[in-house]
Amino acid sequence: LRWSDIPGDRILQFDPATGGTTVHREPVEFTNGRTLDLDGAVIQCSHGRRAVEREVDGVLTTLCDSYRGVRLNSPNDVVVDSRGAIWFTDPPYGIVQAAEGHPGEREYGDHFVFRLGRGETEPVPVVLDVEEPNGLAFSPDESILYVADTSAALRSDGSGNRHVRAYDVIGGRRCKNGRTVISLDPVDGLIDGLRVDTDGRLWCSSATAVLVYSPEGAELLRIPVPEVIANLCFGGDDGTDLYITATTSLYRIATVVMDAARRVSAP
Repeated sequence: LRWSDIPGDRILQFDPATGGTTVHREPVEFTNGRTLDLDGAVIQCSHGRRAVEREVDGVLTTLCDSYRGVRLNSPNDVVVDSRGAIWFTDPPYGIVQAAEGHPGEREYGDHFVFRLGRGETEPVPVVLDVEEPNGLAFSPDESILYVADTSAALRSDGSGNRHVRAYDVIGGRRCKNGRTVISLDPVDGLIDGLRVDTDGRLWCSSATAVLVYSPEGAELLRIPVPEVIANLCFGGDDGTDLYITATTSLYRIATVVMDAARRVSAP
């Protein structure tokens, strides 16, 4: 399992076979979210280089760092669809927070969710109505794209968004019919990262717990965590181990499916 220590400017990795944690690489120009492409290579977001990159055996290739001739903001999180297209969010956090990147300007003047087709170099905006897009994930059949909006993150006046929007994916290329499916109470902080399980439930980070929702946004479960959660993912031999990255720690919990209502629980 690999994850980013953004302020520490390094990538850490955990080996469940040994229980050991090591540094994969440092410095890394403030990498954030990552996933695998169809060939098994790592696709990652770089705040510092304002780019989406591909890593194979420690060798980096820049896939995309601009839109219409100007630099991206700071790509944050990323997913790859079954066609090999890369979808990524581009909020401002790496250019407005010194601990997460380098000071810079919003050169295209907004914060979009982009799609980069396989083999392409120019990204196409697919979601334009999320104020500051952060985590993202597809439904199991890729018919819906979920996008977290964390525009409340850096505001002290209580304004901004702390919700998740859902979009119908049309032809694997366009997003339409945006609607808000999850809205967090301020006490729960923000949904930074999220994942979708094989039954379509959304597993979301927050300040207080892993929050699990139905595809329609009904809360099903809370797994309390004693630190603010940044992101999460599934792993293990059968994909049912939930890994959670929090303020100072990595957590792991086994998950199971229980009862006829298909509610989820954690032993």
